[in-house]
Amino acid sequence: MLDNFEISIDQLEVGLYIHLDLKWFEHPFAFSHFKIKNEEQIRTIAGLGLAKVRYDPALSDVAPRLPAAAQPAGAAAAPAAPAAAAPMSPALQAKLALMERIKDQRAAAARIEDAFLNTARAIRDIEKNLFPQPEESLRKATALIGQIVDSILVAPEMAIHVMGDKMGGEEVYYHSLNVTMLSMIIARDIKLPPEVAAPMALSGLFHDVGHKNIPDKILNKRDPLTQAERNFYELHTQYGVEIGERLHFPAPVISVIRDHHEAFDGTGYPRKLKGDAIGVLPRIIAIANCYDELCNPLNVAAALTPHEALSMMFTKLRSKFDPKLLQVFIRCLGVYPPGTIVQLSNGVIGMVATVNTTRPMKPVLVIYDQGVPREEAILVDMDRETDLNIVKSIRPAQVPREIYMYLSPRKRVSYYFDPGAGAPA
Repeated sequence: MLDNFEISIDQLEVGLYIHLDLKWFEHPFAFSHFKIKNEEQIRTIAGLGLAKVRYDPALSDVAPRLPAAAQPAGAAAAPAAPAAAAPMSPALQAKLALMERIKDQRAAAARIEDAFLNTARAIRDIEKNLFPQPEESLRKATALIGQIVDSILVAPEMAIHVMGDKMGGEEVYYHSLNVTMLSMIIARDIKLPPEVAAPMALSGLFHDVGHKNIPDKILNKRDPLTQAERNFYELHTQYGVEIGERLHFPAPVISVIRDHHEAFDGTGYPRKLKGDAIGVLPRIIAIANCYDELCNPLNVAAALTPHEALSMMFTKLRSKFDPKLLQVFIRCLGVYPPGTIVQLSNGVIGMVATVNTTRPMKPVLVIYDQGVPREEAILVDMDRETDLNIVKSIRPAQVPREIYMYLSPRKRVSYYFDPGAGAPA
């Protein structure tokens, strides 16, 4: 890099921002470039066997020390490298602990992704058998939702994970699963009792059941609908109610099917309800539904990042939603929801992989490092990196393609939860 200069090891100084030209696994630090915080770090760097390191003047607080040969008589000598027999340094111990945590986090992520895919497959089977076997399908759906609700509501903490794209034909069911899961964020935070949260989560699965009576050419149209097409599309709430009543859905589920497109300011449909005239369950589902549609529209080119979707809902669409429930949703997901690509204060690019709802401003990030294989990507828990913070979110189009494909080669933003694990490992 043109703005980096090489210096010898004896020129290291606390406050210099340095780059180690080593693979991530060849040094004991969390990052390969960082600002030196103390003399212990200098001693550790001196023991890495490097003759020189690069430093960035723009990011440094001080200038390098003079080379040893140029120092005046009596000047302090550069720290000596630790003896070969010295005990393991605290930095190396911390790195080994970090590598172990990453291994555990990666195993947890694989377990959660399998649970997500299994749930999506279960929803597929339920929807396919809804008309031929309505009673059995509703029983299976109720049992599935009961397990999800029970585990989420009783867990002391809940981690929200962004899912990858293991396409297996279930992606058409991701929207209903996303709406169900996202609505549970709010239900948990406002402490909805299980007997209320369960019908709400069930309605998340079936809120668009009326789509079955809308032609595919309208449902799958990527261009804006004509007014006639829009009028036809809006009938899906009425059709959904008719289907729900015929299949003996619980009354709270039917109310969500009917009212999930009502808006808090009275501009929604089908009844132009306003404010508290809309039930609390449809108000919750409306927030989850809108967020997922902004992140995962039919036209992928129009998709917003999770950060942009929350920003739009808060700035341009705020009047459409219950303000208290919207505030809860944003607080739980955090300013940078899972799936958001971000830049850290040290210049590193990463993607938010996991948010703990009790500490949404301290997510776990997948870090881009070209020296680390993607399947072994570094995971950084911002709760532990007290000297770092997220500076900004970055649109995928602004990120070099190789970085985007490393971090987030997914077509959809889907979420699942790890209610049993609490805080990330």
